Amino acid sequence: MRRSEFQRAVNDEFGEAYGAVLVNDLVLQGLGELTAQMAMDAGLPAGDVWLALCETAGVPSERRYGVGRREPRR
Repeated sequence: MRRSEFQRAVNDEFGEAYGAVLVNDLVLQGLGELTAQMAMDAGLPAGDVWLALCETAGVPSERRYGVGRREPRR
C-alpha cells in the first residue's frame, strides 16, 4: 500500500475530517505509543499502519484489505 492509498482508505472508511483526527491523535495497538502519522513519519510501511489503525478503530476485517486502491482501468 502506498501512502496515497493509505490516505484514500482512511478517507473512505472514516471520512476526511474524522480520519484526520484518528491519524493524528489515536495511539495504535501493536505500534507502541505511536499514532498513524508518527508511524508513517518514522518510515513504517503504510499497509502495516493501515492494519494497525483498522484494528484499533474496530474496522471489520472484510473492509481492511484492498481499501484505498483505485478500481482497475478497463
